Amino acid sequence: MTIKRNKFYIASAIAVTATVAATPALAADVFSDVKAGEAHYEAITALHTAGIISGYPDGTFKPNNDVTRGQAAKMIAGILGLDTQNVVNPNFADIPTTYQYYGAIAALAALDAVEIYEDKTIEPSEVITRGELAFMLAQALGLEAEGDSPFTDVPADNDYAYFVTALYEAGIGQGISATEFGVDQNVKRGQLATLILNAANSFITTPETPKVTTEDTFKLSLLHVNDTFGHVEQMPKLATAIQAQHAVRDNVLTLHAGDIFSGTLYFTEFYGKADLEMMNAIGFDAMVLGNHEFDLGSFEEGHEKLVDFIKGAKFPIVDANVDFSGDAKFTGLFSDIITSEPENGKIYTGIIKEIDGEKVGIFGLTTEETKDIAFPDKITFSNYIEAAKKAVAAFEGMGINKIIALTHIGYNDNPNVDNDILLAKNVPGIDIIVGGHDRVVLEEPFFVDSNTVGEAQDATLIVQAGDYGKYLGTLDVTFDANGIITAYEGQLINLAEVVEDKVIAELLAPYKAQVDAVSNKEIGVTLAETLANPRTSENSLESVRNNETALGNIITDGMLAKTQQYTDKPVIMALYNGGSIRAEIPAGNITVGQVIHVLPFGNTLALMDVTGAELKAAFEVSVKDAPQESGGFLQVAGAKITFDSWQEAGSRIVSIEYIDKATGEYVALEDGKTYTVATNVYIAKGGDGFDMFAKAYEEGRVTDLGLADWENLQEYLLTLKEITTKTQGRIIDLAKPTEEIIEE
Repeated sequence: MTIKRNKFYIASAIAVTATVAATPALAADVFSDVKAGEAHYEAITALHTAGIISGYPDGTFKPNNDVTRGQAAKMIAGILGLDTQNVVNPNFADIPTTYQYYGAIAALAALDAVEIYEDKTIEPSEVITRGELAFMLAQALGLEAEGDSPFTDVPADNDYAYFVTALYEAGIGQGISATEFGVDQNVKRGQLATLILNAANSFITTPETPKVTTEDTFKLSLLHVNDTFGHVEQMPKLATAIQAQHAVRDNVLTLHAGDIFSGTLYFTEFYGKADLEMMNAIGFDAMVLGNHEFDLGSFEEGHEKLVDFIKGAKFPIVDANVDFSGDAKFTGLFSDIITSEPENGKIYTGIIKEIDGEKVGIFGLTTEETKDIAFPDKITFSNYIEAAKKAVAAFEGMGINKIIALTHIGYNDNPNVDNDILLAKNVPGIDIIVGGHDRVVLEEPFFVDSNTVGEAQDATLIVQAGDYGKYLGTLDVTFDANGIITAYEGQLINLAEVVEDKVIAELLAPYKAQVDAVSNKEIGVTLAETLANPRTSENSLESVRNNETALGNIITDGMLAKTQQYTDKPVIMALYNGGSIRAEIPAGNITVGQVIHVLPFGNTLALMDVTGAELKAAFEVSVKDAPQESGGFLQVAGAKITFDSWQEAGSRIVSIEYIDKATGEYVALEDGKTYTVATNVYIAKGGDGFDMFAKAYEEGRVTDLGLADWENLQEYLLTLKEITTKTQGRIIDLAKPTEEIIEE
């Protein structure tokens, strides 16, 4: 066996790998699921100690999880010490230069160590197999094979036979057994660690002289959340994840992209006080106000609770396009300036943070839509693009070339109002947009490297982390001396896999106790009969998922009444999927907890503009499985739906009528006419197979009002003088038997 070094090989790899190979294993277990004596323990421990690999925030490594091609490329390039910044662009069809693993993949491509398909793609997010990894490692190390391997699953005519043999002869690649390499099996995290450490050890004997290059770079890490909506119960897990990231990262900023108010009992009981205590304890660096921070403006006391929240914040607020001067409550809290010395509990157009000797500018934007979907009262909002251009110009005039926009305008929300993609394309100079509002789960950063007419510009990264505190977003960025992003990596940490921080859990405890007590509180409505939530059983074919129900009628009636308050256009009907209606309300005095159990998912109300043809297509989806149950079966208010479940799916709708507000009579839906309807955001985003609604959402025809469905149901129940537990003929199946079927 001989080792042939590729002429492009970077000699500094030897210093990197020697350090890893020489790193002793720690006496104590590093990860709770990787114990001394177990497979891959030594490799995982050594690489972690050397800073090459890391685990999950819950203290595990998950050695049996699959690895993608991009992740493998990053680790191999790292262990070889390859220069991932100054690389020749291979012009991959599916990887732009701003992709998080681009530098590593390009560096390996220069060593002919990346499989590139005929269409110039490499599919970096696909899981890598052991055969593919053998190719990458053998090529990267410049290994040559002299004989054959003992593995029967890699015959000589196998595409990866040569490379598997090369790894085997070098003592780097072992099989899953004495006779099997597992060439087509997915690579696991633990396996990769062992192969990487073996590769590192192979460099110790090489006589080449290390050559270390340095770059004038600045590394910055961002941790971010958005649209938490009063889900304070997630804060102890969020604290754990943030602490874990601080432990392994330098130069960290922790940001919140707005919409803390509304959504749960924690808000209706404490109006942001509970959220704020947790946020202060965790340690945020800045936040922008979301539209729901202005929900209380219609109250007699106005934005008093918002003012209390801001005053109590141990971090500054940034908002460049919001004018608070019309509301006296904000006097002294708002400064229309950019400052390098921000005070906690104050609002600024932008702030400057000095980190490791580098200055980073942060400014905020709140959606102009706030005036229509919340109650800002005398607070006004200006154009987001103009405000952003002024902020960027101000930062650049101060010599600051690393600029973050902390926004609550939506990643790809209504283009007629504002969104992050349009912001990036219209305002050069923004390096990172940390966003919220449309609650998108961006598993990887979205990059924009062109303007509105397609001309190339410096890249802008956009990140967002879903909603309700389910995820903590992470973003690691490298800037060159000119403030240009040269490398990045971002991902979301699923907080369901994270343990709670005990200190924050103790802070939460008194709030939780009060919320639990309120959950048992009676709302002031008594039911003479149970509002049933039927499901198909041996004794009944009726279900909330295949026919009209009285409870579904009340839910949608409340939606229709509420959303009509938010638009001058007539809202012709309300739709709610039966699969999200989870419990009945029993006879007796109704409690808050019972209402929440009916609608437990925290769905919010939305207005949606759709054509009659799209609505007909949606109702075909609704009834496609009838009389069998379907979670997408739509309960409805303001309309009458007639269908025939004997017909083929897709051709079942007989008629759709809605109540004409002018005459009070039912009229037929027209295919070419556009209507405004009320629904929940889950359905508006295309949940349960409503692709036509997903299209409307993508085209900006949906407005999320952010009003929790259970709160609206509770509010509507309080307005009813009489609560009927009977259906009203809103949904009719012509195939439904009118007489009882007698079994023979």
